[in-house]
Amino acid sequence: DVQLQASGGGLVQAGGSLRLSCAASGFTFDDYGIGWFRQAPGKEREAVSLISPSDGSRYYLDSVKGRFTISSDNAKNTAYLQMRSLLPEDTAVYYCAAQKGLATKGVDDYDYWGQGTQVTVSS
Repeated sequence: DVQLQASGGGLVQAGGSLRLSCAASGFTFDDYGIGWFRQAPGKEREAVSLISPSDGSRYYLDSVKGRFTISSDNAKNTAYLQMRSLLPEDTAVYYCAAQKGLATKGVDDYDYWGQGTQVTVSS
């Protein structure tokens, strides 16, 4: 069974922090790139941060650079998104996804998706 379980979302005040987790099972985690995506109501799903296997190269959406950090722990088959200095515009459902090989920005490129976790930032 292939599973991606996103967790760690919640309600926080602007300026606060959250750490999202993406627990993977049922596939070879270290062969897959991991993407964190988010989707707000009425908006397109967008890539927030990506990490690729092997070299661990990372991508960040411009609006989250300096505030968010993506990481992975292959021993635990888990990826993380540490979010700091959160803003109301960060409010969205956050999804983790896995893609064989390099992580890319395209939603349609991914093989597996988690269920998403809600992040709400109040002002």
